[in-house]
Amino acid sequence: MKKIIFYTSLAFLVVSQTYAQKKSKKAPAEAPTVAKKPLTHEVYDFWKDIPERIVSHNGQWFGYALNPQEGDGKVVFYNFTTAKADSVARGNDLKFTSDSEFGVFKIKPQLAVTKAAKRAKKKKDELPKDSLGIYTLATKQLVKFPLVQSFKIPEKSGSWVAFIKESEKAKTPEAKGDSTKKAPRAKAKKESEENGYGLVWRDLKTATEKNFPFVTDYEVTKNGKLLAFASTGTDSTKAGVYVYDIATKQLARIYEGHSKHKFKKLSFDDNGSQLAFVADLDTNAKTQIRSHKLLYWKMGEQTATLLADESTQPAQKDWLVSGDYTPKFSKSGDKLFFGTAPRPVVQDTTLLSDEIVNVEVWHWQDTKLQTQQKVSLERDKKKSYLAVAHLNEKKLVQLGGVHLPDVDLVVEGNANILVGHADEKYSGQHWDWNPKEDIYIIDAKDGSQKLVKEKVEGNVRVSPEGKFLYWFSNPDTSWFAHEIASNKTIQLTTNKTVRFADEEDDHPDFPRAYGVAGWSKDDQSLLIYDRYDIWQIDPKNPAQAKRLTNGRPDKKVFRYVRLDPEEKSVDINSPLLLSTVNETTKKEGFVQLAANTSQITPLYEGDFNIGNVVLKAKDANRVLFTKQTFKDYPDWYATDLSFKNITRVTEANPQQNNYWWGSVEIVSWRAGDGTPLQGLLYKPENFDPTKEYPMMTYFYEKNSDNIHTHYAPRPIRSYINYSYFTSNGYLVFVPDIVYKDGYPGQSAYNCIVPGVLSMIDKGFVDKDKIGISGHSWGGYQTAYLVTQTNLFKAAEAGAPVSNMTSAYGGIRWDSGMSRQAQYEHTQSRIGGTLWEKPMQYLENSPLFHAPKIQTPVLMMHNDDDGAVPWYQGIEFYMALKRLNKPVWMLNYNGEKHGLTKRQNMKDFAVRLYQYFDHYLKDAPAPAWMTEGLPMVEKGINQRLSPIQAEPASGTSKLGGSGK
Repeated sequence: MKKIIFYTSLAFLVVSQTYAQKKSKKAPAEAPTVAKKPLTHEVYDFWKDIPERIVSHNGQWFGYALNPQEGDGKVVFYNFTTAKADSVARGNDLKFTSDSEFGVFKIKPQLAVTKAAKRAKKKKDELPKDSLGIYTLATKQLVKFPLVQSFKIPEKSGSWVAFIKESEKAKTPEAKGDSTKKAPRAKAKKESEENGYGLVWRDLKTATEKNFPFVTDYEVTKNGKLLAFASTGTDSTKAGVYVYDIATKQLARIYEGHSKHKFKKLSFDDNGSQLAFVADLDTNAKTQIRSHKLLYWKMGEQTATLLADESTQPAQKDWLVSGDYTPKFSKSGDKLFFGTAPRPVVQDTTLLSDEIVNVEVWHWQDTKLQTQQKVSLERDKKKSYLAVAHLNEKKLVQLGGVHLPDVDLVVEGNANILVGHADEKYSGQHWDWNPKEDIYIIDAKDGSQKLVKEKVEGNVRVSPEGKFLYWFSNPDTSWFAHEIASNKTIQLTTNKTVRFADEEDDHPDFPRAYGVAGWSKDDQSLLIYDRYDIWQIDPKNPAQAKRLTNGRPDKKVFRYVRLDPEEKSVDINSPLLLSTVNETTKKEGFVQLAANTSQITPLYEGDFNIGNVVLKAKDANRVLFTKQTFKDYPDWYATDLSFKNITRVTEANPQQNNYWWGSVEIVSWRAGDGTPLQGLLYKPENFDPTKEYPMMTYFYEKNSDNIHTHYAPRPIRSYINYSYFTSNGYLVFVPDIVYKDGYPGQSAYNCIVPGVLSMIDKGFVDKDKIGISGHSWGGYQTAYLVTQTNLFKAAEAGAPVSNMTSAYGGIRWDSGMSRQAQYEHTQSRIGGTLWEKPMQYLENSPLFHAPKIQTPVLMMHNDDDGAVPWYQGIEFYMALKRLNKPVWMLNYNGEKHGLTKRQNMKDFAVRLYQYFDHYLKDAPAPAWMTEGLPMVEKGINQRLSPIQAEPASGTSKLGGSGK
């Protein structure tokens, strides 16, 4: 055996181990004849992703970020004309100008330089800063600007950029030997978050620049005509809000202020001719209650005028203009929507800290639990309620309020009505997570409210032209529309012949809808999905619903692909691009639906996953999409809307060819009750059916539709990495699970165990070397299964619920919500309260069957888990420890339900694979498994190295025969 090198937090190196293999039919230990090698933990950092991608308006350029998991990435510019690419190191946040001539982006500092500065304990403002990159696409010329905080470019016109840039700090050396005493100079104003930084406007074609000092906020118009900013001023320029005219190069101060005034939330209308902003004119920084003012400017006027303040705001007495709501103009520009809020409750500053009482009163009629209020506390402090300024009439109207907190604009604010949502009287039903609300129509002219529908259990939305409200009613399992003009509610679907909700849903609750594609022009019809097809339904004549596709006979799913992100309605008078998924073969692709007919033209299909994002150039017939398989990373491909000629544009990870990978296939079997099931079986590369392999079993409800999902090697957040296991000689079995209300544990057993046995029957699974792993709901099922069977040699249960009786009354700390609904209606599937079905809670709880466990168990359950309280892990750990059964629990301090810190993810990956390699490959156990990790060594010695060689037989001194 090779010795595993000891890890430290600074050098996370893992040396791959060679393990003793069983003779006869066991997978051979000899090295492969080709130059490939298995994946190791060392590959994570240099494996790459494409987190950003954008196509130029003219369709000639594709820009994307190509980043290693840890390290310095780059931004890449691909030219479709030359089929060549250029790149800039460490680029990110890329945007193309609307004329498709420039790429503008940030450039990160080198990771090594940043880490060195952190190790040197540099202050935050001394750490390396981003730069700005401007890349001329035609000439490949790159211009850089250091110390840039942010940048903005016009969305639809103009070829310029505005960016906030810190000044480089100049160090003035003292003259040696100069004893002349000079009078102290006045303190120069320094750049800071409070004082602002330099704003630079740059014409990208001429390189002309204009600099504005001490800017705290700025905004640009969509049409590129104006730049607005707020400045705290200098000796030569006054503080206030300014507008810079790009065409005339004229700068106008539209509001004169004081250097201590705060201006924020600058917002232009769509035409770029009106500006609104919020001002705090109180120069006393210690004032606890800030009285904000809403100011308004219109092109042609010299100064901004006051629209609303604490004395003129339209809400009730003692309310204020909100400083946390960004003003928003209607599309037409004749209305300005802004926020108001109650005067906040503030702390008595005369009290000493030891005089303040901190107590929570949990009242039985609280509409929100104290825990929910705690989670939303900061958000609640900034909560704003919608008001409107009618700019032509100079009239202010309050629209929302405490009892009508959420208000939707209609036709982008152009309509004279709005839609209000009120859920307060239903929010106290903590045992039911299905949202319920009352819906109101609000008159924008006077703020009057008219109740439309009570207790709607569904997500109510507004049609693009504002003629209808529409929603899927969960209790009715049907779609509804409400015609606003006639005040008439119409049931669009009835489920008599077609179901528009999940046909396979197995929760003790109402099934969810498949969704909608959108409305056709002028709100004439709504395009609704069933399991397979798209239906066109006229709300004025729903009985004459028209099916646009015919996927049900072939079990082919059709879905609309939206190519224009600004699209408001679906143009059914033009050909539509649809995506397809064949439920039987798992093939995916694209088809074209002819205008106003049901004629389908196949375009492209294959054994791959096409992803969820399709990009189209705004002004060209250029389309980009991804396709992936288990073997193939989701790289980007280019074509046109005919999909006849497809070109691969990116190759993120060519180094994958140097490593063993594997394959995946659909497998079928019958559950214990005879239900036909499917699952996925991942096999090592060069799989030999005459050999026996160790097998991992992983699951989370249903996964067979993920057959074409690519799993890049990366540290583990919570679940196992299939590619890593197959590369290292494992089989991975991922069974689908179907459930029966009241019996989630037994349902898992009914599906998983027969599936594993069916894999053993194939002859290539080593029945004595089968592991099981799951996280969260999968962690619960893992914990349950090892109480019912000794089929598994070793188990890993991440964040498992072990005791449903105590978990039922607990809290999901990340949301503050009660866990009761989870058991009565959703994933845990008991279907009743603890007092209605006590035996189901007991029978399905692994804790009460702990004495039967003979399988070693590894858990990860973190002390800040906000989904499954970590005391559930403690209960299970203490039971197994008390019973003297081999159990380990990993608690990554401060982490939540899944790991987020990369160093912790790396550590967990190593420990999990060491654990299974020990039990399933007879590898030596590391010290943390044999001796634990004393608290005095936490963070110092990770104990990842083995203490001594272990016997190669199937029995380990750590216990757990798995027989």
